[in-house]
Amino acid sequence: MKKRTTIFSTFILLLFLGTITAQKQKQQPNILFVAIDDINDWVSPLSGNKQAKTPNMDKFTKKGAMVFKNAVCAAPICGPSRSALLSGFLPSTSGVYGNAHNMLYSDIVKVNATLPEYFSKNGYHTLANGKIFHKHGTANGTDFGHWAFNEFARARRYNNDPVNKKLYTSSKAGIINGKRNADFASKESKLSWGPTTDAFEETVDYNVADWAKTQLQRDFDKPFFMGVGFIKPHLPWIVPQEFFNLYKLDEVVPPVVNENDLDDILTTDGKMAYKPTGEYKWIKKHALEKEATRAYLASISYVDACLGIVIDALEESKYANNTIVVVWGDHGWHLGEKQRYLKNTTWLEAVKTPLFVRIPGMKKAVVVDQNVSLIDLYPTLIELSKLPEKKNLDGHSFSKILENPKADWEYPGITITQDGTSVLKGKWHYMVTVNGTEQLYNIEEDPLEWENLITNKKYTQIVTNLKKWVPLKRKKSSKLRFKKMKNYVDAPADPTIKSSRNLDQLY
Repeated sequence: MKKRTTIFSTFILLLFLGTITAQKQKQQPNILFVAIDDINDWVSPLSGNKQAKTPNMDKFTKKGAMVFKNAVCAAPICGPSRSALLSGFLPSTSGVYGNAHNMLYSDIVKVNATLPEYFSKNGYHTLANGKIFHKHGTANGTDFGHWAFNEFARARRYNNDPVNKKLYTSSKAGIINGKRNADFASKESKLSWGPTTDAFEETVDYNVADWAKTQLQRDFDKPFFMGVGFIKPHLPWIVPQEFFNLYKLDEVVPPVVNENDLDDILTTDGKMAYKPTGEYKWIKKHALEKEATRAYLASISYVDACLGIVIDALEESKYANNTIVVVWGDHGWHLGEKQRYLKNTTWLEAVKTPLFVRIPGMKKAVVVDQNVSLIDLYPTLIELSKLPEKKNLDGHSFSKILENPKADWEYPGITITQDGTSVLKGKWHYMVTVNGTEQLYNIEEDPLEWENLITNKKYTQIVTNLKKWVPLKRKKSSKLRFKKMKNYVDAPADPTIKSSRNLDQLY
């Protein structure tokens, strides 16, 4: 009799524990994690450029999302930005400052779970397609970051037809600015653009979106973490003609450029710290400001159309009411401002990036001013998903802002490059290089950052307060480039092969 009672009690306990686990899984939200490459604040919800046409971003945010007006990246270039967000550690902590630096070789990343790994480790099913991590060459093949997910697909390779195996590349570029085609191959500029002869449905980002649409029709027995990575508006700005047609060239207005903009940014010995870049001089030489602006706008509208496919699929799915959606850009981009194109600077154009977050129950767009950072996404998503706290991350959860847009937020937005640090807090933007060149701007009064206030003693205390956020120690990066590490990461041509990273051994 006693034995029967024990068995019955054990059964009841297991049933109870099973019920608790099932309830926890039901309560935990899914995560739709959408990354957009090289996109600045020109999108409609941020009003960075009134010409931009991004109807799907408008629709998404207006239906219910928090729009972070002053969000910043942790680093203003693809690899370090994504490595920081996905590892939870700033470049100064990990040593990942450049695209050639693979986060997997960083001592701290070796023993800590990345964001998708942490979700997988704690009961989520993780899957991704497109560019989430930055890719790297390894001794075993290309590392796409596939090792961090339970499932990983690559739309850039083939479509879902295993027989035809059509390659999607978006590489069939049409004429690029007529007779100036040869100039794009010169050393003067990295810029190139033009309409592709591929149909919209034959492009890479469309197929990433279509993949996500298919996944959202699946039945998952666990909450999911789904990464969707769009490559545009990354160079080259080659997208279908229909998106160029959205912008009439004679009506396009390029950004205003101050030709004396760099004169008041001086090194410690009084010399000009920066000069106009080759891309800027090349664009100006050929009077291509309108064409470049139009091509970037067309690329933004293209990726917006791809985003719309994913959001519509979610809203039509059974997961619509229990999914957190995060739409983020990895960093900003210059379109002539500060007499340069491209990225990897500490000025606003490069450090600010779109960040939209929807949590279940949101019914309208809410714009907030707090300087949250992409580095804050890791701890925020952990808290929102009711996962165990990970205490050693560099970021801070901003879940309280999602609950109360007027909540106090003491942290600035910190962006770190190989050469310096940007600290954005409220209306003040402070920058300092490792060699001591400083800048200070009041972005409320001077949003284009034309007047460097650093020599004005009136702002000495403000500079002192902002300097406190500059990391005192910076991890060296000399050992993070390509090297042979047998069995550490398996990244052959087939991205379905998993890596040797053991989740049970990662913190």
